[in-house]
Parts: sequence; structure tokens; C-alpha cells
Amino acid sequence: MDIQQLYKDAGALLEGHFLLSSGKHSPNYLQSAKVLEDPKRAEALAKELATQIRKSGLAVDTICSPAIGGLLAGYELARALGVRFIFTERKDGKMTLRRGFEVDPGEKVLICEDIITTGGSAMEAANEVEKRGGEVVGFAALANRGVCKRKNSAIESQKECKLPKDKPFFALADFTFPIYEPDECPLCQSGSTPIKPGSRGN
Repeated sequence: MDIQQLYKDAGALLEGHFLLSSGKHSPNYLQSAKVLEDPKRAEALAKELATQIRKSGLAVDTICSPAIGGLLAGYELARALGVRFIFTERKDGKMTLRRGFEVDPGEKVLICEDIITTGGSAMEAANEVEKRGGEVVGFAALANRGVCKRKNSAIESQKECKLPKDKPFFALADFTFPIYEPDECPLCQSGSTPIKPGSRGN
């Protein structure tokens, strides 16, 4: 499965001038919602990711995704693995487990996103799960932005990666694009203004 070509075909690999959730700028942006709007394609991607996880031998009881970006990917992955699905969401700016969701002590939870860049949102969800007594056993995403090291990839983690090194990170492909600090962004220097196409602030 050629993940990068699939993103291109779905119009999910955008080019322009984008403001990332980290506050940095990039000439490229992944919009996984465009890939996941096709249920059959979402199912196929999740099954591919589930195959990786099964081959690793990792035991998973539950998938947890941070809303809103990770919901579709997480639900489909849970369906592919045949496990429960829950999600965290922001309340007053803080990632929280709500809607009657509970985590049993020692429950093995895999955190799933559509895209992981630094892993900030994934770690917020992980911290909430652990606060409730669950055991976070790993992380997963359809796409890896190349900041964190995933299994079966030669790309090494950068200092910005927030995922723990002792937990596996599964993803279908690495997408490595230029990322700039705002005051060093050549797009800004040329007079362009970044746009925010993601779920936060849009």
C-alpha cells in the first residue's frame, strides 16, 4: 500500500503555507480527514495498521484517541483489532476522559492519532488514561511527520518528539516536510501569510 500516493490521490497532501499546531510553519500539510472520508479507504488503512500491531505481539485491550482528529482513525483501528474504543476531548483547554468512559486498573491502552508530529496531543491523552489507572502500551497513527521514530523506519527521533522511547510507535508511513520557526520561515519572508487548516482554531 503506497500511503503517500493514497494521500495525494485523496487531495490530502496539501501545498502552500501552513501554521502547524506546534506554532511552526511548513509548505506542506497532511489533512487526514480527506483520506478518511471514504469508509472503505479508512477501513483498509486501519487493517494495514492493525497488521503491524498484531505482528509485534503487543497486547491491546482498548484504543483511545484524542478528539477530534484521531476519532475516525482510532475507531477503525479498534474495529480492525476487535477491541474497545474510547476518546479524550478538551474541556477548558485540558484533555479529559468524559461521556461515561472509564478505564480499568491495568487496562492495556494504545493511543491512536490520524497524524503524529511531536506527539503532544497523544501524550495528553496518554496522561489522562494513566491518571485513571490504565497502562499505555504504545502509540499509533496513520501518518508520521518524521519527528518521532516509528517501528520499521530508519528515521530517528528528533529532540521535539514527546513520545516515550520505551513504548512502540506504529505508523503506516513517514512524511518528512520542511518545518520552520516563524521568524525563520522563508515563506513569511516572501510576504506570504500562513493558514491553519487543522481542527484547532479552525
